[in-house]
Amino acid sequence: MSETETQSPVMSRAIPAPAVSVETKPFWDAAAEGRFLIKRCEACGKAHWYPRTYCPFCDSGETVWEESPGEGVIYTYSVMRRAPTGPYAIGYVTLDEGPAVLTNFVGVAPDGLAIGMRVKVRFQPTEGGPPAPVFAPL
Repeated sequence: MSETETQSPVMSRAIPAPAVSVETKPFWDAAAEGRFLIKRCEACGKAHWYPRTYCPFCDSGETVWEESPGEGVIYTYSVMRRAPTGPYAIGYVTLDEGPAVLTNFVGVAPDGLAIGMRVKVRFQPTEGGPPAPVFAPL
């Protein structure tokens, strides 16, 4: 292996702007303020992700926005090594509140990730839209 192949750069890549809808606008407005919101169902009490009006567990429309510290553990991840921007990783984080979030990982080299690692949300600028939640090691 060459020297560049053995080095593991800290990951970061451009993220496309998210599609903002009436249903998700409060989430993206909070993200622009550096706050991470999830939805919780008042009927069954379960938190869910991706934020939506109807609970995916009981189909109730009694959902409310709740601010989350945005902390959790890596459930699984995959490293994309053949990207034009260099290696990056995506995967699922299980939030402390329970929901699993599909995300990008930043602030760590690909070989520095581990299942079970504690991570915290950060917000990364997107290409012309609100910042997107990404996760980095605590």
